[in-house]
Amino acid sequence: MKSGYVALIGVPNVGKSSLMNRLIGQKIAITSDRPQTTRDRIETVYTEDRGQIVFVDTPGIHRAKNKLGQYMDQVAERAFSDVDVILWLVEPKKGADAEEERIALLLKSAAKKKPVLLVINKCDQLAQKEAVREIAARYEGLVPFRETVPVSALTGSNTDTLLDSIFELLPEGPLFYDEETVTTIPLREIAEELIREQALRLLGDEIPHGIAVNVQKFSRRRPGLYDVEADIVCEKESHKGIIIGRGGSMIKEIGTHARAEIEDQLGEQINLKLFVKVRRNWRNNEGFIKSYGYDKKKR
Repeated sequence: MKSGYVALIGVPNVGKSSLMNRLIGQKIAITSDRPQTTRDRIETVYTEDRGQIVFVDTPGIHRAKNKLGQYMDQVAERAFSDVDVILWLVEPKKGADAEEERIALLLKSAAKKKPVLLVINKCDQLAQKEAVREIAARYEGLVPFRETVPVSALTGSNTDTLLDSIFELLPEGPLFYDEETVTTIPLREIAEELIREQALRLLGDEIPHGIAVNVQKFSRRRPGLYDVEADIVCEKESHKGIIIGRGGSMIKEIGTHARAEIEDQLGEQINLKLFVKVRRNWRNNEGFIKSYGYDKKKR
């Protein structure tokens, strides 16, 4: 029996959350086509006959522009020391950019103590298999990775091979969690993320980076029904009007889609109420950052 922690590291929008969801066979981490969708450490659990993998999804490492961004980078970097195996996700393109070179510098030290796999995601976009070797060659010399594994989080291509490679590198040990556990995230936090995901999907380009979701009430009224009340927090009064929409149309649509996602996770119905609050420049306010769940002490 083998068991261990495996971190997914990479630049924003490389597909870390999508790959993790694919590997565990269930949607836990939210996804979108917007950079920096993942803001915190997210753990999911994959268990089979060979043992157990605790996947650690991390925020995309980027040049931080505010205190929230600094927190996100620290969460990602701290994962290097907390895990047994590191998956460095890259995607098909001309070569390592400045952000990836920064990741490489951070990984060099970690690679001396634990194995790193170069995972080339989005390989469904490649016309020829030979192109994988060319892509891998662009990263050789940056980090001493053990193996290159091409995958597609979208189609699931070659993810079985990736699991084989991970299990080969994990230490022997007992299971950390029971076989039924899929994530260590509390239901309240999952609800917050699912609401934020729908806001990311439905709102314009500028607003999503400046929103947070804070669940104020999460209680079971009776078997089969939860009451959930949440604040969507934004940074400007003008954004509040856009989030609410004409006649409340936008917030109603966000709520409708979020409700369906949360009910799918719970397997029960929910009564969801959303409110919009303005907290100017909250991403640079440590008090607000902490109150919205981005707390360095708990990580």
